[in-house]
Amino acid sequence: MKKVLFFGDSITDAWRNHTNDNVTGIGYATLVKANLSYLYPNQYEFYNRGNSGNRVVDLYARIKKDCINLKPDYMSILIGVNDVWHEICENNGVDTKKYEMVYDLMIEEILKELPDTKIMIFEPFVLEGTATCNTTEIPNKYEIFKSEVALKAQAAKSVAVKHNLPFIELQNKFDELSKKYGSECYVSDGVHPTAAGHEIIKREWIEAFEKIINNNKS
Repeated sequence: MKKVLFFGDSITDAWRNHTNDNVTGIGYATLVKANLSYLYPNQYEFYNRGNSGNRVVDLYARIKKDCINLKPDYMSILIGVNDVWHEICENNGVDTKKYEMVYDLMIEEILKELPDTKIMIFEPFVLEGTATCNTTEIPNKYEIFKSEVALKAQAAKSVAVKHNLPFIELQNKFDELSKKYGSECYVSDGVHPTAAGHEIIKREWIEAFEKIINNNKS
């Protein structure tokens, strides 16, 4: 069977079992797994390697163990919000220039070791919520969050373009639906998706994946 890898932070982790690959969490990884397993029985096996709190430098530090050694046929990467969040709250984030440099290096190394692996890069996103709201300690916190995550998203897109990889936009999808129904419908705190938020990511994931496999058939 072909291997599918989900790589990222807590949005990908979503309470997965770190000692049992059959338990892929309560997020988009499991929704994708259910969808593909139904459409293509016994054709794919799934590995969730999202780790809560990860920044791009943390992903890069574990690509040997959690990516290269697994030899996935397909993989998605969603990373960026913690690179901002950790700077705002802990003064331990990753600035945009370093984020892009490390992301680029990570992709280069993965493709060098696994040239046939199909990689999808997903856009980091953020909405207003309890995690990103303004506080007396940090005025205009959400505006900082929003602008910095947008810079990370642009950097991720630049990496995708450089390596001719699919870049899957998410921010506009969340923004459009949040304007209609409220951000709390799609994120619990501004960062972590609700079930509906994970469904957004899952639908974009499946659409990008189908394009890849259809291109491979042609």
